[in-house]
Amino acid sequence: MPTRRIFLHGLVAAPLPLFSGALKARAQAASGRFTGASGHATTGTGGIVAQDGVNYVSLAEDFRFDGAPDPKVALGRNGYDPATLLGPLKSDTGAQSYRIPDSIDPAAYNEIWIWCEQFNVPLGSAKLNR
Repeated sequence: MPTRRIFLHGLVAAPLPLFSGALKARAQAASGRFTGASGHATTGTGGIVAQDGVNYVSLAEDFRFDGAPDPKVALGRNGYDPATLLGPLKSDTGAQSYRIPDSIDPAAYNEIWIWCEQFNVPLGSAKLNR
């Protein structure tokens, strides 16, 4: 029988579902498809979702990135904004989510960026449709 601790751990460890029916209907604010940059292949779907009053960048199960040093996830408005770095890319493939701090208004941004901070170059971006 699952314990409360195991259940809560599963909630924390599991990525937010980007396009599940219930979440999509209630909380999907924007989504878009990734395209690569700087000679890198970056594909799949990403979006901004809200759950229980907290905003997240969520990369869907179809997300794929060909790899590079120091990839980070960030937001942008018609270009990358270094003030919005959300953290290192957790995996080159698959579903993953990144909490957007309360100090950042996700409605002010129209792109998700995968950015190489070490070399200061874009690796891919997704233009968000609201």
